Amino acid sequence: MTSLLSPARDTSRATARDTARATSVTALAAALLAVSDALLPRVEYRESSRWTGLLPAGDAADLLDPSLHADLAAAQVWLLTWLPGQGTPLHDHGGSAGAFAVVGGVVTEDVVGGRPGAVREAATELWAGRVRPFGPHHVHRVTNRGTLPAVSVHVYRPRLTQMTAYRLEAGTLLSTGTEQAGFDW
Repeated sequence: MTSLLSPARDTSRATARDTARATSVTALAAALLAVSDALLPRVEYRESSRWTGLLPAGDAADLLDPSLHADLAAAQVWLLTWLPGQGTPLHDHGGSAGAFAVVGGVVTEDVVGGRPGAVREAATELWAGRVRPFGPHHVHRVTNRGTLPAVSVHVYRPRLTQMTAYRLEAGTLLSTGTEQAGFDW
């Protein structure tokens, strides 16, 4: 296990690019939320674990205004379902910016932040109709702590290539492993 103790870095050059990515994925997530009735027939629920389904770009494009197609071409869209008690571990998105929209139900997002040695979690309840954007260095956990199933649509840009899982111990974020696209999912 490795500690997430990154040296301070100059992010001023990446800020505009990161903001543009976060803005485009937020717009896509909000637009997909607006047409979510067309997405619901695609979802499945699994008792054993949360369900994830990749939404092909062409299928998403059929639902969206053509003005969003250029952003969609650079993004990746996933549908997720959450039965009560299902969730993710703490994880990042391998440098991708993202946004997720809650289509139905309620999920809780636990976000970690702070200086090494003083990292803490903060929880936010997100209900149907909410869109939650995040930048490329975001670490969070999403869980259905409610009593009803939940559905969400997630948009990432650039497409996910890896995700690292973490655990929080004594105020320090520790890596527990990395999953690779095309191999682990």
